[in-house]
Amino acid sequence: MEEILEIYKTTTTEEVTVWFKAAKISDFPKNGGACIKYKEKQIAVFNFERKNMWYACQNVCPHKMEMVLSRGMTGDHQGTPKIACPMHKKTFSLENGKNLNGDLAPIATYPVKLEGDNVYVGFAE
Repeated sequence: MEEILEIYKTTTTEEVTVWFKAAKISDFPKNGGACIKYKEKQIAVFNFERKNMWYACQNVCPHKMEMVLSRGMTGDHQGTPKIACPMHKKTFSLENGKNLNGDLAPIATYPVKLEGDNVYVGFAE
């Protein structure tokens, strides 16, 4: 199971070498997420419309190693945008991946940018 998590590493905007065109803005639900695939990675992308922000993180929840975070519920934890795993309600910061309600390792996060009608997710090659 650790092999799966090893392919997910947080990328900051400064580290981006590839901006991957994920989909059109209209392909993502408002205040929800959808899953995209980049190489061997499943990435959850969130249109957090009520905060006018976009976020991306690994789709695999480290709790039970299920590819489900894109179907989780977005919310707010003391001002921090978060995603809650739909299976066991483990919550993670969408800003830095930190586990907000336990001792699980953080999840990987990725920068998102909008250009025209398209959503791009940044990766370090």
